Order: sequence, then structure tokens, then C-alpha cells
Amino acid sequence: MFETLSDRLTSVFSSLRSKGRLSDADIDATAREIRIALLEADVALPVVKAFVAQVKERARGAEVSQALNPAQQVVKIVNDELIAILGGETRRLRYAKTPPTVIMLAGLQGAGKTTLAGKLAKWLRDQGHAPMLVAADLQRPNAVTQLQVVGERAQVAVFAPEPGNGVGDPVGVARQSIDFARQRQHDIVIIDTAGRLGIDQELMRQAADIRDAVSPDEVLFVVDAMIGQDAVTTAQAFMEGVGFDGVVLTKLDGDARGGAALSVRHITGRPIMFASTGEKLEDFDAFHPDRMASRILDMGDILTLIEQAQKTFDEEQAAKMAGKLTSGENFTLEDFLEQMQMVQKMGPIKNLLGMMPGMGQMRDQINSIDDRDLDRIAAIIRSMTPGERHDPKIINGSRRARIAGGAGVSVTAVNNLVTRFFEAQKMMKRMAGGLGIPGMPGGRGKAAKAAQKKSKKGRRVSGDPRKAALGKANSAEEEAAPRMGGALGNLGGLGGKLPKGMELPPGFDPSKLKLPGQQ
Repeated sequence: MFETLSDRLTSVFSSLRSKGRLSDADIDATAREIRIALLEADVALPVVKAFVAQVKERARGAEVSQALNPAQQVVKIVNDELIAILGGETRRLRYAKTPPTVIMLAGLQGAGKTTLAGKLAKWLRDQGHAPMLVAADLQRPNAVTQLQVVGERAQVAVFAPEPGNGVGDPVGVARQSIDFARQRQHDIVIIDTAGRLGIDQELMRQAADIRDAVSPDEVLFVVDAMIGQDAVTTAQAFMEGVGFDGVVLTKLDGDARGGAALSVRHITGRPIMFASTGEKLEDFDAFHPDRMASRILDMGDILTLIEQAQKTFDEEQAAKMAGKLTSGENFTLEDFLEQMQMVQKMGPIKNLLGMMPGMGQMRDQINSIDDRDLDRIAAIIRSMTPGERHDPKIINGSRRARIAGGAGVSVTAVNNLVTRFFEAQKMMKRMAGGLGIPGMPGGRGKAAKAAQKKSKKGRRVSGDPRKAALGKANSAEEEAAPRMGGALGNLGGLGGKLPKGMELPPGFDPSKLKLPGQQ
């Protein structure tokens, strides 16, 4: 969602890289471009003014004027200020000393509170907690049913004594849920409250009553990141009417300009604690200001990528697969399918590539990637017999036609997959052989032998008798050199010595010798 802001800031910094020193005019021009970029991203005006003023003040200081690379120093300053605006350090949940820990969700209708309650519950369950969802939104049609479905998908308990649809007392439900959680040994209670299409007194009063009834350890304000400037107005109203401890951003995968994320934290003074980046229950994580700033500046998010890989890949399985990859021979289409499925579990390929540094310059190519291509490859491999997956060399024309029919693709698609697999297998064999690089196992000897065979095979005999005789003499010397070993060594001044009695006279220069026929 920060693509527009990221592109503008990247273009601003690229113009600075050619300058060895920054003048006041350069700093002013850069600050003006940053101001325009932030305003286009829907960042609130007070936030833009404070941000640009801080960047200009630091850019005119000693840290830039005395830097070896002023452009990089300006990028660092902008990165630091972005981190500061987004909250500085990652804010963690506060847990109650005596369970259960009570978390109350508040926000407007349509912000995604109910779905987010399920995501938060699953995230906590994955960390070893036993959360319980509470259906305290008794006004929106089918809100209770939706929470029950979400809870079932997240594999967490749901407390819903009232049917909802306008029936029941939400304050009483919230109060009863605490005792119920203690009896069933749930250590975290997540209360989903009602929202409204707009801010009104009834909404604020009900939210405040629930807060007073359960005394939550955390009140989280859920805000739709796509509503732009309205996010700031809504956050201020909830801050005054109910109060909250942290912000949760939803729909960060949308195409909005992202100004809400940069504005809410600065205006309310409350940290952004979580972010929802997709529709699946897994598309949810703690909000890290430093990582988000790196993404905005197109510097990647390697830490999040590593964390996702650690969650997905099993260490023992990864070590086993690494052995197959280095050997080259034992890597089969079955292994390839297994690896592809593991990568798919980490999320969409576009998102994974987007976490790599500098990928903002290849955004068009990344957006053209279709995850369904991986599904088609999986269908082709699954249409093969176990023997064909283990040894693709046996896949002849009739087998390829059968595989294509089973996978619902063309024979050309099967041919392309098999051909690319063979090429990848060859490359892995070369890597396992060391590619002739000294120090790599098996590399130098094989490469040297291959080069020696090639040189012998490619030697030509000249038609001129004198040149032919000279060529034979050179060949004899080359063949004799290895047998003579340390006797002749390296005569080219590389440390070799002649046997005693055969030393050349001091000052002897063989280049001054005149051979027969020379003028």
C-alpha cells in the first residue's frame, strides 16, 4: 500500500547520489519533494510539517556536512524519522499478572474487527496461549455467527450466550465472559464489540460501559488503513470517548496510499501494535516500525522474510534437502514439488519478493507473477507416476501426452517443465563439482583434466616445416616439464632453480638472442 510513497522517495534519493556535497538549496529541494510525497500519500498536514522540519534540521547538521556520502546520510535521517513517526520500538502486548488477560477491540463498523479478532486469537494460539473470543457485537446482523465461523477456522473457543441481531445485553455478555474464561482456563479473552457506520453517542457509551465492566488490560483501536484522512478524525474521537492503548491497522494489502499509518500514531500518541496484510487468518503479525520504514524506503524487510521461513520450514527437513541439492543426482521432481509447496506456505510470491531490498524498481515484473503458475506446475508433477517423478528421463512422447491430459495443460507445458528440471539438475551437479574453483570439492582436478584434454585435441600442426618442428619441440617441453618436476621448476622467475653446473651467467638476457633467419 506504500508503493506510491516508496516510488516518490526513491526517486528523490536517486537524484542526490550524484552529489558529493549537499548545499542548502539541495536540502530545501529534497525537503520539498518529501513534503509533496507525504501529502500525496494522504498523510495529515501536521504530521508532514513536523516530519519535514525535523529532516531539514538534521540534514543541515554535522552528521551530513561531515559525512563521506551525504546522500546516504540523508536516507538514514529519513529512515530514522519514519521509524520515530511509526512508533520507534515494537510495542508488545501487556499480559495480566493473574489470568485471564482481557483485550477489547473497538472501532467503526467495516474496519474488520470480527475477522481481526480471529487473526489475533490464532496468532496468540500459535504462541502457546489459550485465547477465547467473546461475541459482544449483538447489533450487526449475523455478527455472532460470523465470529463463531472465524473462531472455528482459528481453532479457538467462542463465548456467545446471546443470538445477537439486536437481542441481548453486550455489557452483560462481556462481564460473564471473564468468569467463564477462568472456569475453562482460558488465559486470554478477546472481546469483539459493536461498531457504527459513523461516530455517535450510543456507540461511545456502549464501548465505555464494556470497558468499565471488564477493566481490559489492552484496548485496541481497529482502523481501516484505506480510509485516509478520516482515520485521524475517527482515532481522535475514540481517544476522547473511550480511550485506547494501541492501534491495529487492517487492509494494509489494499491499494490506498497509506497515510493513515503515518498519521494515527503521531496524532494520538498511541503505538501501532498489529497489522493485517491479507484476507487469510495467517496474514497478521506484530507491527515493527523499523521494518515498515525499510519497506517504504525500498530497503527490504529481510528479518520478516527470515521469520516466515523459520515458521514454515522444518530444520531437519531443510538439512536433508540441502544434502540432495549439493549432490545434484538425488534431487527429483518429488523433492521439487515439496520445496515449491513449502515456499507457497510462506505466502504469495509477490509479497516474498517485495521484502527483498531494491525490488521496488522491479515492481511491474513482480506484479506480473501469477501464483497460479505454481499450481499448474504442481498439477503436472502430480499427474506423473512415482517412477516418472524419480527419473524424468523415462518420460517419452506418449507419457507426456498422458501427463498433459491429466493436468489439463498442453504437451508444451510438460516439455518445458521437464527441460527446465534437467537444466537445474545439471547446474546443481556443476555446483557440487566445484566448477573448477580451488578449494571446492572435486573441482580443480576435473577442470584441469578437461582443459588438458581440450588443449591436446585442439592442437594443430602447421604446414610450414619450420613452424611444425617448433610446435613439436614445445609439445615435448610441455610433456617433459611434469616429469622433471622440481628440477626445472618455474623458469619464468617464479622461484625455480637450474641444477648445479647449469646456471646461466649473471646478466644473461635470452630476449637478445638472435635465432637463425632473424635480421
